Amino acid sequence: MLNYLLGRLGQALLILAITFTAAFLLLQALPGDAILIKFMNPELGLTADQIADIRASYGADRPIWEQYAHTLGNFLTGNFGYSIQAGVPVRDRLLVSLPPTFQLAGLGFLAAAILAVAIAVLSTAFAWSWLRTVVQSIPSLFISLPVFWLGIMLIQLFSFQLNLVSVISPGPVERLVLPVLTLAIPISAPLAQILIRNIDAVLAQPFVAVARAKGASRQWVLWKHVARNAVLPTLTIAGVLFGELLAGAVVTEAVFGLNGLGSLTYKAVDSHDTGVLQAIVVISAATFVIINLIVDLLYPVFDPRLGARPGAST
Repeated sequence: MLNYLLGRLGQALLILAITFTAAFLLLQALPGDAILIKFMNPELGLTADQIADIRASYGADRPIWEQYAHTLGNFLTGNFGYSIQAGVPVRDRLLVSLPPTFQLAGLGFLAAAILAVAIAVLSTAFAWSWLRTVVQSIPSLFISLPVFWLGIMLIQLFSFQLNLVSVISPGPVERLVLPVLTLAIPISAPLAQILIRNIDAVLAQPFVAVARAKGASRQWVLWKHVARNAVLPTLTIAGVLFGELLAGAVVTEAVFGLNGLGSLTYKAVDSHDTGVLQAIVVISAATFVIINLIVDLLYPVFDPRLGARPGAST
């Protein structure tokens, strides 16, 4: 188990190193210069020498390999540099923008998991095959809905038509209802599809028939035996979907005007603020890697056989 953990940590560090390098090179290749965009404003009255001094203070006049080494050293010590556009440390901007995004992503994933489980349970609860087919087709509909379109439609329905959720000065809870639904519905679709498929596969196993033959009810077998065996493969897709969850959260924030990572990303792209963009990419990748590492470590909890070492006595 220790060797497995060390191996996964090594893979995680390698992924982060590749992500950092790729993000640095791609951002350096972007056309435009954030310093020139901000300081070559005639209203500021700066001379060419003054702008050159500013570039030197930010290290923009160094060779690219020196900039890479300097930026990498800063990131390893938790220093993400300065936002050229805002004139403040990137870390300060992230501390303001990350909590709303992580809150939205966490609530969205929780809602998606509840919705996926509800769909999977309903797909096995009905005796009529046509009704089961209707329920099982719901994920295919959900997964085809674009996030930005879904958000606009939810606003039209629940805010403008039904007047159930206010979009003008909403409360702290009310303002999250529609964004969480917008994020949860598409994410729930693949979770429900995998869960339904796993439940059907486990129900066809011989031990289920044996348990039913011994007098166990369908509900007892479903929750006692089927659920635990069906949830394990679903964990894998859940970890992979977290990357899509963060991307969906950025789009959702733009639709609903939330001040989170989406707003910060848009402003950084618009102003070519490469320091902010690099930090966003690396933190998003680190979060994705950590979530998937946690999912891997949860496998033995749901299936103790995975934690058993070969040759161990029983």
